[in-house]
Amino acid sequence: MPRIWSQALRAGGLKVDMSVIFFLRHVRATVAVIQNSSEPPPMSTTEIFIHPDREPPKFRPFKAWSHMQRLIADKEDTEQVFHIIEALNGRALVSNLEHFISTPAGRDLLARKEYLPPLLDDHSWIRDLPEGTVGRAYVDFMEREGLTAQGLVDESEKFRTAGSDYQDDLLWFGNRLRDTHDLYHVLSGYGRDALGEACLLGFSYSQNPGRGVIFIAFMGARQLAKTLPKEARVMECLWEGKRNGRLASQIVQQDILSLLREPLEEARQRLNIQKPVAYLNALRVCAKAGIAAEEINPNAAPAGGEQAAA
Repeated sequence: MPRIWSQALRAGGLKVDMSVIFFLRHVRATVAVIQNSSEPPPMSTTEIFIHPDREPPKFRPFKAWSHMQRLIADKEDTEQVFHIIEALNGRALVSNLEHFISTPAGRDLLARKEYLPPLLDDHSWIRDLPEGTVGRAYVDFMEREGLTAQGLVDESEKFRTAGSDYQDDLLWFGNRLRDTHDLYHVLSGYGRDALGEACLLGFSYSQNPGRGVIFIAFMGARQLAKTLPKEARVMECLWEGKRNGRLASQIVQQDILSLLREPLEEARQRLNIQKPVAYLNALRVCAKAGIAAEEINPNAAPAGGEQAAA
């Protein structure tokens, strides 16, 4: 994979830092270790339906790099995330779905095929939940940030190709990962600032591995490390997110409506979601340097003083 990346990017006249090549090699090795050392999932009688006309995923580094440049230029351009993931993830979605249905909870959820956006966007019943619940924290977050679950659906629809909307189990599972993204924010404690988004992608990668996800996270953190104070220890924040995601129970396997009714801190404890200590410290460092969370931007001018290494 790294050789393909370097050859493709250089052929296209694009300069790529060798740290990216080394990082991609590390990702490939990590995925191989996970696949080779993990116990095989329990046998399941549930069969995954993948539409016979769905084309096998392809590895497209040119496409991924182009969309990455657009995402770096504007972190709010969520559509680019879907393009990058599609270009790099390969068979990851299928593998993650296979793992999902290896558990009774996953099989039950697949059988029900619940569609979450209208349920999550109906804040009336969620607002009636007790204060301190996951649901109340979720609607507070969504309303404060001006977000809706349907909004993320609309963003994802912009990039869909003719062959990516087959009504099969793979589409349902991919939609479920998309529709729970903002709930991951609430449960993990990572905000919507650029650093929080990068850390959350590290968390999400460990929950549901995919090269596209961790590549976005790494590139975002790498850009931020050039602009934020060295004391923010940006890359440490990313690795913490990746570690916290690995330690936590799989959020995508939870009954979301039941989860919304749980007290937030009890849910975090049950799911073994660790406090994002490094990230919160980075926010304090930035605030001390006069950089508010909403001002954390990979394209900002470097902060005063010594900077973190890229």
